[in-house]
Formats: sequence, structure tokens, C-alpha cells
Amino acid sequence: MATKARTKPANPTGFLPMSRAEMEAKGWSELDVLIITGDAYVDHSSFGAAMIGRVLEAEGYRVGIVAQPDWTKIESITGMGVPKLFVGVTAGNLDSMVSNYTAARHKRKEDVYSEDGTPGKRPNHAAIVYSQMCRRAFPGVPVVLGGMEASMRRVAHYDYWEDKLRPSIMADTKADILVFGMGEVAALEIAGRLKEGNKDLSGIRGTTMFLGAKATAAADFKNCIILPSWEDLQADKKHLMRLTKVVEAQQTPYCGKRLVQMHGSRAVLQEPPAFPVDGPDLDALYELPFMRLAHPSYRGKVPGFATIKDSVIVSRGCAGGCTFCGLGFHQGKFLSSRSVESVNKEIRKMAESDTFRGTVADLGGPTANLYAAKNGHVDACKSCHRPSCLWPSICPHFDIDEGEQLKLLRGARSQPGVKHVFVQSGIRMDVALRTPEYTKELVQHHVSGHMKVAPEHMHPEVLRRMRKPAGDFPAFMKKFFELSEEAGKEQYLVPYFISSFPGCTEKEMGAVETFLKEEKWNLQQVQDFIPLPMTGSAAMYYTGLDINTEQPIPVVRNAGDRERQKRMLRPNPVHEARISGSRRSGAQMVSEPGPQLDTVD
Repeated sequence: MATKARTKPANPTGFLPMSRAEMEAKGWSELDVLIITGDAYVDHSSFGAAMIGRVLEAEGYRVGIVAQPDWTKIESITGMGVPKLFVGVTAGNLDSMVSNYTAARHKRKEDVYSEDGTPGKRPNHAAIVYSQMCRRAFPGVPVVLGGMEASMRRVAHYDYWEDKLRPSIMADTKADILVFGMGEVAALEIAGRLKEGNKDLSGIRGTTMFLGAKATAAADFKNCIILPSWEDLQADKKHLMRLTKVVEAQQTPYCGKRLVQMHGSRAVLQEPPAFPVDGPDLDALYELPFMRLAHPSYRGKVPGFATIKDSVIVSRGCAGGCTFCGLGFHQGKFLSSRSVESVNKEIRKMAESDTFRGTVADLGGPTANLYAAKNGHVDACKSCHRPSCLWPSICPHFDIDEGEQLKLLRGARSQPGVKHVFVQSGIRMDVALRTPEYTKELVQHHVSGHMKVAPEHMHPEVLRRMRKPAGDFPAFMKKFFELSEEAGKEQYLVPYFISSFPGCTEKEMGAVETFLKEEKWNLQQVQDFIPLPMTGSAAMYYTGLDINTEQPIPVVRNAGDRERQKRMLRPNPVHEARISGSRRSGAQMVSEPGPQLDTVD
């Protein structure tokens, strides 16, 4: 039987350089921009450092990557010399504390964004550590902070792992500017100004700066919203709730205002968010010449890449506004989608690889079935400060394009060399129930045997605090099994339930336990709640207040109580054996941190 030839080692010159030798192979004597990341270097559009690097490269800048440097040795970041324009710093695709610690505050045994999953290759608060290294290694060179960790810590916030408030990350990093959100447009603007000799980086959308005392005193903040100060937060924890709600409400590029938060005599000044990249510009980003491989210096696999290497990102943004999720603060709530033609072009390119086996593992993004949906396209959207377009009900201005969704699925599976196309990213069940033809197509042709869904809970009050709809899961579950049976397929749902959410005691957790017992559902894992910085759930956890009513709610904090909630959802061996024949027995719950992986809603 004929087999494909073994993959040849990747040519390092196709990657952004990671060493002086690779620079010289490109004919470069110096870099314009050096990017330091807490992840292994994978040249793929789902890795932030690679995306920003390729965007800058496409505009003619010479960009190098230092991945997971030894933070105890300055020379680990100086091998390619002093960058001419700036050094970019990111902790990686996840907040470094999420990467390093579990919900129980235990050290993780695996880091999925490191070679062979080896833990301990990035420091705690990596963005701070790397930035301070850059200040020592490259005096006078601007430090530009970006990535998930920077986005989620740009103002004062609660840190769950240290169980305390922390100031804006800018106060600790001493970076010149912080880019929040996806960052491509801001990165180009920063590079362009510095190239022209303009060191004034103020006024760039999607950025935050930490003004000096003199600049703060001279600034005009009359058109800004003044947030509770660092001192206010330390005096009264309730201020964190107001801070969180104001920042969230202003997370719109259309009507969001500049925000100011005082730290002593200095001000953290946040510009309005950048407008989402959409249309041909979005297509162009994903059509940059990514190698779609880990750098050849790695001998082992990078688990986080291995799971998505045959996947295609089709959309950006999350309109859900769930209080436990960081996507709205990072990618923004306004959606943008690639064209079907651009997606198919990437699939054809992927199919040319000799490692491709005919299966597109995922057509996804933050939420798979929000592809081609629109918000921000009418005047009402442009004056709206709602944190969610989908809760408490789907906004009448939210435009769902079922026809384009169907075109995406059918076009993808018709590409040469493609045998299967699966959708592994999470879906919104409330949207799925409104798109019967798309849902039928999805269930009958694009499920790999298991479909991810995120009911999160079954108690209406807990769901309200999550900003998740109540009642959609049973209806969707019924439809899913009907469509699977109609197609003659035995398929399973993979639900995500969260334990120990603010306001959830064992009484509320009992609603999930009862549902699982009634449905004879066998779950192997529980998603234990983590209060991510800057989210509404972190504000509820820290203040003990409901985000909607600001009335006191119970909060589970100690390990014993958290463990009891998890055990309520775990089957005992006898129960597991008794129901192992159930069509639901294949379902399992993937452990935290879920939403920070940019794959589930």
C-alpha cells in the first residue's frame, strides 16, 4: 500500500528567527522588533506571538522571537541583539497563573504550550518578569506589553492565586505601552510611529499607558470616565464591582470612552478599544505565510498545537458576555468572520501537507455557530453598552446568517483531499435552536462522535449570574439525539458544568446533580471555577456581591467545600458501571480553564 513520504525537517529560514544564526541566514544584521513569549514558538495563526510577528513582517519589519527564555539569565533574551524599534512582551496564549496553577492552587503537571507539555518553563506573572528583564537588557528600548495576561490585568484587579488585589500590570512592568485585545492594528501603529522617530505613543486605540506624575497633573481628563482608584479599592473591596461593570460597559469601540484609574499620583489611561478587523483585512491576516508548524528546534510536540494543527479559525469575538469568561475583554464582543473563500483556501493549503490525513479537526473560534453573525452593524448597536448581545435574550439587532453558515460547512467538506470536517469548538445552544437547517447539517455531518456544549449549570439563579440562558439545554439535547438518530449515528454530547461558582452552594449544585441522575448521565470531570482577573465572576467572588443586584451572595472559598461540590457531579463506581450502556455515557467534562483557550463559549 502506498504511503506518504516522511515529513522533511522544516527549514528554519521559513520561520521568524530565534537565533543569531537564523537572522544571518535571512541576511539580517539587526532586528526591528523582538517578541518575547511565554509559549513555545509555533508558527500558526492561533498563537499570538506568531500572528503579531507575521503582521509586522508583512509590512517589512525584521522580527525575531524569543520563546520561553530562562528568566534567571538576562543573556537568554539578548542573543539576537538590541531591537531597533521595540521589544514586545507576552505571557503567551494564557495568563501565566492559569498556565501554572489549577483551581485548587496546585502546580499543574502539564503546560500545553510548552514542548512535551513540560511545566515550569514560564514564571508566575510572566509578563511582569519578562518586561523587567527587557528593561535591564535593553535600556532605552520601548517595551510593548500584549497578550491575554496584559489584556486581563490592564487595570487594578483581583488575583485568585495570591488571593489579593493587584494594581494595574503597568505599575509592575514599567512597560511603555500595553496593547489589549487582538493587537494587530495597534502593533503596526506603534511600529510605524517609532520608525518615523515619533516616540509619542499616546492616543492609539486598544492601548493603555501609565502616565508619570507630571504628565498626570498636566492631563485633561474631562471627557474620561474616572474609575475607582487603587487606593479606593484597598479601602473598600466593593469598589471592584463598580470598576468591573464600568470597564465592561465601555468595552465597545463605537461608544466606549477613555478610562482613567489613579494609582497614587499617577494615572493609568486606557484608550477606547480598537475596531474589530473584518472583511478582506481579516482574511489577509489568516492568509499570511504561517508555516503551521512548531519551530524545528523542538524535538518533542507542543500539546496545545497538536490538538489544533488541522483546525481552521473562522471567526473572532464573543457576543455572549459570560461573567466567567475573558474572551469579551480580549477579543471583544463584536464579531468578525472570514469569508468562505478564505477558509477554503486555508483548507486546501493544509491538505497539501504530507501530515494531513483527510480530517479538518475544527472549523471554529470562540463560538463555532456564531460564524457570519453580525453585531455592531446598525446604529442601535453603536450606542449600546450591553455586555452581552445574547443575554437575557438574543438582541433583535443580532443578525444570524444561517445561509452563510451552511455555505461554510458544505464548502469545507467539498475541498480536494478532505474526507471529514468536524466542528469541535463550543456552540451556543440558544442560537442553534434558532437555526434548524444549520444545526441539522452540523449534527449529521460535522460531529466526530462527541459535540461540546456549555450549559454550565442548571439552577436559574446561578445561570443568571453567569449570564447564561436557562432552559435551552434540555431542548437542544432532545434535538441533538433526534437528528443523530435520523442520520443513523450514535453520537454523544460533551457538556461543561462549573462547580463552586459565586452564589452556588451545595443546594444550587443539587440542581445539576438531580438533572444528571434523571438523565443517567455519566461525567468523569468537573470544571472547577477559577475567577479570572477583571471578569464579573472575579468581582462577585472577591466582593461577595451579585453582579446584577449587588446584594450579598454566598461564595464557596475553602478547598473542602469546593471539593464537595465537585463530588456531587462525579459518579461513584457502582453508578458508573450501571449506566455504562447509556448513549450519554460518552459525555465527559473538560477541566478548567476552558474559556481562556479561545475555543469554547
